[in-house]
Amino acid sequence: MATHWDERVRWEPSPSLCPAEIRTAAGSVRVRQGHFFDGAAAGVEVIEIDSGITRVVVLPTRGMGIWQLEASGKRFGWQSPVAGPVHPHWVPTWDPSGLGWLEGFDELLVRCGLESNGAPEHDEAGRLQYPLHGRVANLPAGQLAIAVDETTGGVTLSGEILESRLFFKRLRLRSALTVTAGKATVEIEDTITNERSAPATAQLLYHINVGAPVLGEGAEVVGDFHEVTPKDEQAAKELEAWTQIGPPQAGYAERVYFTKPAVDAAGQAAAMLRAADQASGLGVTFDSQTLPHFVVWKNTGAESDGYVVGLEPATNLPNPRSVETEAGRVIQLAPQETSRFRVQLHPLTSRAAVEAFGR
Repeated sequence: MATHWDERVRWEPSPSLCPAEIRTAAGSVRVRQGHFFDGAAAGVEVIEIDSGITRVVVLPTRGMGIWQLEASGKRFGWQSPVAGPVHPHWVPTWDPSGLGWLEGFDELLVRCGLESNGAPEHDEAGRLQYPLHGRVANLPAGQLAIAVDETTGGVTLSGEILESRLFFKRLRLRSALTVTAGKATVEIEDTITNERSAPATAQLLYHINVGAPVLGEGAEVVGDFHEVTPKDEQAAKELEAWTQIGPPQAGYAERVYFTKPAVDAAGQAAAMLRAADQASGLGVTFDSQTLPHFVVWKNTGAESDGYVVGLEPATNLPNPRSVETEAGRVIQLAPQETSRFRVQLHPLTSRAAVEAFGR
């Protein structure tokens, strides 16, 4: 499954985390570990886990984000104008505009948070208080480890990210990503812990971004939604067709829709971006108890400008933090309290798989 970007990585002959091939009763899982060595990517650690069906590429240096995912030979992700992955050193998170985060954005899955996860916010004097989508995507993970369930074939990559400031905050994200031998699904289980002696608040949003070949004219967002609210007047003008995807269009301005998804008896919600031919798609399932909101981001500009749709389970709406605080949509954490979040990615590579997920 090698691709051209492999040539930009120095792979370790023997991964320090585990053997290159993990044999289980359910089958084998292969692991590669290395570092990018050129340009703005230099120094970014990369871990590739291949279940035999799905290959997932994780960037510990960039907040344990999933850079790319490939299943049965089909790529899931998007072509960002940003030539990533970009080392956090080169991402001006605290640019006065609040938009510096965009200079590193090209992952399939990137977390937004932990102190804030939405639009940038400035104080009355014009000073930036909270940058766009927060800091966690540009913080490195440590305590990397791999655990193996030899019976089920599950291989779990874990890491920890600390977002802290003396006297103000200490939020720890523990992330665990699991793939299973011979299976396509990627499972994510995260926890956020307030490690200070005082109460704290937090936010989290999973920015899951899909482009071609799944995305294209005639693609559709599929799911059961109780409520749909356009973010602004521009989005409201297309409300009747908010699930429909058009062709790449130069100058297209993003449309954002806030939804409340339906949940099943187990408290799980689901949504999918389905390709126009209905023979492929990316499904997302998530625990609605801690991720009660689902945001759809349509950014179908020219391909060279980043033709992409975002599927975004979240603890809150991605408004400025003060708006969400006033609305009571921030996570409240007592000292040493932990909150848990679960998301699953389902790469769908056949018509039967798409139909089964959509039921």
